Amino acid sequence: MLTSRASSRSKPLLLVDVDGVISLFEFGLDNPPPGAFHTVDGIAHFISGTAGDHLLALRADFELAWCSGWEEKANEYLPRLLGLPGPLPFLTFGDPEPPNGNGAGPVGHWKLDAIEAYAGPRPLAWVDDALTDACRRWAARRPAPTLLVATHPSTGLGREHVLELTAWARRLPESGR
Repeated sequence: MLTSRASSRSKPLLLVDVDGVISLFEFGLDNPPPGAFHTVDGIAHFISGTAGDHLLALRADFELAWCSGWEEKANEYLPRLLGLPGPLPFLTFGDPEPPNGNGAGPVGHWKLDAIEAYAGPRPLAWVDDALTDACRRWAARRPAPTLLVATHPSTGLGREHVLELTAWARRLPESGR
């Protein structure tokens, strides 16, 4: 489900998950990545110290949107913590546990229905630490150019991802941008 859509149609979408991409975990406390702990609604999150700069760089080639269970909460905290301008569009998701109880939804992953509704026929890249085989099958069938970028939750969005995303976006034909 779409909650806020920017009007720009000249750039591909970049759908950004939060947990495991910006809010990091599974790293050793003796050697943490750059960043700091911040409290979000009473819960400590380790926010990457580099993700803000990476997202700012990606804005040149993408229209960014939050694609996270954080939904509108991402805008309450992350632009300020990451040094990003004003709120970003965000996707909202239906019940993450449909009646069958597997959290997959009709398309095979709990985020895919909302992504389909939001993106329509536009090219998109999706950065997430929990991409599944269902996500990869969906991306392969999608008629518009689609790039899935997997992160590790201990390091999140890194320079190598920025380079991959930028190269992909710049290879798209102008009609897809």
